[in-house]
Formats: sequence, structure tokens, C-alpha cells
Amino acid sequence: MSSPKPGRQRVVLADRRGARVVRTRVEVQEQTAVGDALVRGLVRAQLGLALRLAAVVMVVVVAIPLSGIVFPVLVTTSVFGIRLNWLVLALLCPLLYGVGWLFVRLAEQSEKDFVRVVDEEP
Repeated sequence: MSSPKPGRQRVVLADRRGARVVRTRVEVQEQTAVGDALVRGLVRAQLGLALRLAAVVMVVVVAIPLSGIVFPVLVTTSVFGIRLNWLVLALLCPLLYGVGWLFVRLAEQSEKDFVRVVDEEP
């Protein structure tokens, strides 16, 4: 008579690599619930960044006329024949450029973090 067959055994030589990477990429591409949550997180992070930087710019811009109201001597003061409040407004151009540059750099960093999360291996 024949001996009974041994039960099946699964032999794993190494952990599977890349299964999560493919699954996460597919979830983002196919816009599944998980992929949608990841993309919403990226959009939310960039929106929060934009709102914070816009708030900083608005505080600076609103502070100029308010300082003229609180200190009327600033409105009447002239430097090289140009009123001081106009000079301060002219100095805002580099500030606006700097805020825009900062936003681009931080938004790119958010996108790199997003790609790192999507491409992260287990």
C-alpha cells in the first residue's frame, strides 16, 4: 500500500518586493478610495500652504494703510520726493516675489513627499 501524501507546505525564499508599490500606484491611477485619500491629502497640504502664505501677505499689505492711520506722520513723510507709504509699497514687490518662490519650493517638496509615500516599499 502507498503511504499517505504529506500536506502542502508553502516555501517562501524571500519576501515579495514591490507589491505595495504597484498597488499604491494603481490605487492613485484608478482613483480608488485609498488613491483619492492620498491625492486629497496632497491637495489639502498645498491649499493649507497657500492659505498660510496668503495670510502673511495680507497682514503685511493691510499693515501699511493701518500704520498710516495710527501714525499720520508716516503719510506726510517724503523720502527723495516720494511719500514713504509708496516706498513701502514698492518694497513689497520683492516680498511678493519671495513668497511666490517659497510657495513653489514648498509645494514641490509636498509633491516629492507624496511621490515618496506612493513609491514607498514595505
